[in-house]
Amino acid sequence: MGSAAVRSDSDLEVVREDPDAAPPGGTTTVRAFVANRGPDTTASPFTVIVTLPDGVTPQGPYFPADCAVLRGGHEVRCVFGAGLKQGRSATALVPVRVGLDVRLGVLTGGSVEVRSPDDRDRSNNRQPFDLNVVETAAGS
Repeated sequence: MGSAAVRSDSDLEVVREDPDAAPPGGTTTVRAFVANRGPDTTASPFTVIVTLPDGVTPQGPYFPADCAVLRGGHEVRCVFGAGLKQGRSATALVPVRVGLDVRLGVLTGGSVEVRSPDDRDRSNNRQPFDLNVVETAAGS
């Protein structure tokens, strides 16, 4: 039998970071950046959820390597172990491919979220991101 989970008083925060621009059919990486504002080190694992905008699909390999693709490719979930100290950060890397039929412009609807039983302040646990779809550079 397992023992009851120990909790800490941690404040995990998603820091907004838009991925680099990509052309239709091209790739870029969503960086899901999570910081621990403390005051405690996390005592429980935490989950980072990347929701992708329409027209974008996950394209592994991911970091951490055991990230799971869910909801028909619209979501990637990555679990980090306990032990993230106050003032430190963790980043999940989710490479993505922009669909060939996606129009040039800004794709909205993507987000990064963190979930943890240790987190007492959930007001900063989710941030949107935008992905700029641009023309392929000449000579590329």
